[in-house]
Amino acid sequence: MRVVIAEDLALLRDGIARLLTDNGFEVVAAVEDGAALERVVDADPPDVCVVDVRLPPGFRDEGLRTALALRERHPGLPILILSQYVERTYAAELLSDGRGAVGYLLKDRVSDVKDFVEAVRRVAGGGTAMDPEAVAQLLGGRRGGLEDLTPRERDVLGLMAEGRSNAGIAETLVISHGAVEKHISNVFFKLGLPQAEHDHRRVLAVLTWMGAA
Repeated sequence: MRVVIAEDLALLRDGIARLLTDNGFEVVAAVEDGAALERVVDADPPDVCVVDVRLPPGFRDEGLRTALALRERHPGLPILILSQYVERTYAAELLSDGRGAVGYLLKDRVSDVKDFVEAVRRVAGGGTAMDPEAVAQLLGGRRGGLEDLTPRERDVLGLMAEGRSNAGIAETLVISHGAVEKHISNVFFKLGLPQAEHDHRRVLAVLTWMGAA
């Protein structure tokens, strides 16, 4: 699986590259700014990009804006964003096209090798990976449609926001797969997300959860 890394801190950039290489990824490029990221991806899109939110020269949101521009030119390009802090706007904007293959993790999560590698693989495979800490902070407010969810349905939606599969949700909550499917169906119904051919309903549900849909 081919990966491109965009991170301005050399030690962290090299550490992520080494970690991913040790876990079977092919790191085709590790760059320090958005311009280099665009050149590499436009020349040969990888299976997934791991991108810091803040890159030179401004160290504000250059990484995110570059990632969004690349998603425009390469629809569905898998992007995993790394950030030092929880930024709801960043996470919502990244998810807003509803295509999936996106993730948002705090940099501290890189130290948990198993979870980080799983998140990169999940995003590369077209899924979503939301940091549990980000989800925990985003769950604080009750937003349109969410007030109708039961506590267990909110638990299920929170785990969906982390990018968990149905099997992963069942294992975490110690319930059957059938129960998970029922809860997810109820979530979609209560949030007004009917079946539609081109809608990524799990992502749309997460966006509603974040108040960004």
